Amino acid sequence: MAPTSRAYVDQPVTDLQAAHQVAAKAALEWDLEPPVLLRHGMNAIFLAGPAAIRVSTPNADATSSLRLASVLLSAGLQVTRPARDYVFEADGMSATCWDRVERTDQPIDWREVGVMVRRIHQIDPGDLPDDYPLPSPVVFPWWDFDALLAATASGLDEQARSGIIAATGRHSGWSDFDHVVVCHGDVHPGNVIMSVEGPILIDWDLMCLAPAGWDHAPMMTWAERWGGLPGEYENFAAGYGRSFRCDESAEAFAELRLVAATLMRVKAGMTVDSAMSEARRRLRYWRGDRDAPPWLAQ
Repeated sequence: MAPTSRAYVDQPVTDLQAAHQVAAKAALEWDLEPPVLLRHGMNAIFLAGPAAIRVSTPNADATSSLRLASVLLSAGLQVTRPARDYVFEADGMSATCWDRVERTDQPIDWREVGVMVRRIHQIDPGDLPDDYPLPSPVVFPWWDFDALLAATASGLDEQARSGIIAATGRHSGWSDFDHVVVCHGDVHPGNVIMSVEGPILIDWDLMCLAPAGWDHAPMMTWAERWGGLPGEYENFAAGYGRSFRCDESAEAFAELRLVAATLMRVKAGMTVDSAMSEARRRLRYWRGDRDAPPWLAQ
């Protein structure tokens, strides 16, 4: 694993115009069609004919992500395949090229995703590329709740703040890990593509060493808070081989992910009006509003 305490990517792309320019230069280099933005967040993803170009500012040599994909494919996991075997670098950003995966209109096979996550948890960390980061999630900046509460103080009303502090207080020992495994780090519908060959797990930026429940936590609240379908987590757990409901650490991760998602949206909303609209939606839940609507993933 890489000698870094940071995840592979833990900072969003902030200059989308610059990212587009890098993608355009990479497309010329790789003899691809002009790139069209698909989505952006921690990475900017562009479609370029039969390929997808991923632009980001990773905390490690971006070629390690290509080597990681080879290891994961060899382990029988369904992940995107590199379409070029080298990285294009420009303007402080890294661009990698991947086979484009066409989505089907079929619902995600969560049972099969659970099977894949079980395989991930069985990977020996020593089998992964030496230079691909594999930190503890304790270092993820959005899990520094004291810092986030301080940064969002002006955007929180007292009732919502009290609800959030009560949640962090319930799980003050969340970072005391007894046993850790290799985790994907961010298993949820936004990181699964349902293809004709079955579900493909994407976005390995937050790969980490954590308790197995870390990879269950996102789906444990998906139906309740994010408008997911009832039974999706249960299907995932069936494929994995066990449910983590009532597991103390997994339940802590699940609730604290909601805290992190809320505070990060409040922080973004302090400078972007559209983000604050979603932040207010999420804050209703922490005020104990029984009619609090499902959150919108962004």
